[in-house]
Amino acid sequence: MNNDKKKIVVIGGGPGGYVAAIRAAQLGGEVTLIEKKYLGGTCLNVGCIPTKALLHTAEIYEEAKNGAEYGVITDVKLDFGKAQERKKAITEQLVGGVEGLLAVNKVKIIPGLASFVSKDTIQVKTTKGDVETLKADKFIIATGSVPLMPPIPGIEAKQCIDSTGALELQEVPKSMVIVGGGVIGVEIATLYSTLGCKVTIIEMQDEILPMMDKELAKILRSILAKKGVDVYTEAKVVAIKDDGTEAKITVEMKDQTSKIIGGEKVLISVGRKINTDAIGLDAAGIKSERGRVITNDKMETNIQGIYAVGDCTEPIMLAHVASAQGEIAAENALGHESTFDIKTNPSCVYTNPEFASVGLTEEQAKEQGIDYVVGKFPLMANGKALIMGGEEGIVKIIAGKEYKEILGVHMLGPRATDLITEGALAIGLEATIDEVIATIHAHPTVGEAVREAALAVDKRAIHMPN
Repeated sequence: MNNDKKKIVVIGGGPGGYVAAIRAAQLGGEVTLIEKKYLGGTCLNVGCIPTKALLHTAEIYEEAKNGAEYGVITDVKLDFGKAQERKKAITEQLVGGVEGLLAVNKVKIIPGLASFVSKDTIQVKTTKGDVETLKADKFIIATGSVPLMPPIPGIEAKQCIDSTGALELQEVPKSMVIVGGGVIGVEIATLYSTLGCKVTIIEMQDEILPMMDKELAKILRSILAKKGVDVYTEAKVVAIKDDGTEAKITVEMKDQTSKIIGGEKVLISVGRKINTDAIGLDAAGIKSERGRVITNDKMETNIQGIYAVGDCTEPIMLAHVASAQGEIAAENALGHESTFDIKTNPSCVYTNPEFASVGLTEEQAKEQGIDYVVGKFPLMANGKALIMGGEEGIVKIIAGKEYKEILGVHMLGPRATDLITEGALAIGLEATIDEVIATIHAHPTVGEAVREAALAVDKRAIHMPN
């Protein structure tokens, strides 16, 4: 092996870590990856991928149940065990793919738990029980996050589960109370309510998905309500009691009254906490705030040669953010000049219909004192959305008032999570609505609604009154 190669150690094998390891190897680094549990991290094993696999089952199940509307008469039965088997197979295939890519790129993998003993040395407690000491030229921390369990009295009840537990259920529960109306909570609500479970969401904020566009979040909430999901906002869970076969959840409502809600399962989904407690940040002199590693836009910490990426650095805990940061950290570690810019980052919620956003919401534009205009196009006027049963959706564009540059794009509708990339590209290129309008969009597609929303900014949409 070339002794002139820079030694790079990556701590954590999730979407940030394994991507960083591959990119560093591509650039000529001698790379070692430390992973304490499973390659692919939360996303591939107990997060993004298994959730979406089960949500796809739910989508097919719902379409089949409603098949008569489309001229398809079916006798639908759910085999949830089979759905779980398929989810597991998909996860294993993708994890195997990551293992193969690391092998092809000659990345050495050490299963174990790493912690710094100094700024240039770590110790690894391997899964075999050994302790290895490693020195490196550069380190990349990618330790991710874990589910947060708030101090609610009774939260230790056997009915209480986290998101991992929700994805491992072998039967659809009769009822589920979801504490937290963020992305994970709303996606799990969509999954189990579609499969016949009675779902209740309890959210402390004034609306579900508080980081997303409020107007579209309200529309999604009404769609969930039509599907039988009860949603209580500005509500707080104050106690959970094991009542034998189900839990009794005491909820303090916004009018100060209390309500008791029963649930066979209680999903605790109030967010995630940074996973840096065990890696010895202080021993390396790495600055952090409440466990969150502080980095610059090169993803470098205050200690030269030590980088950090993903959930352990960001309030925005998304796999694609971690992967983008992993590439940037690796490039800088190998002597290149790369910087991270969050502005093109899309947020996606895999409900039915899907919800996706990129850039500024109206609320954020107001907070920042930006003069803006809005264009909206309802999907009831879009042919492909009607065909797909997504007519309750909407596409919304936020643009600067003077130059009409695109500041934000928000979509609620079929395949919105795929279509949002057009909005991200537009923001990245600092495109104006005129450039979107000048781009011919295929017909019939849901994507046509993006162009119509751009036209609506100037009150000249073709397929709706202005």
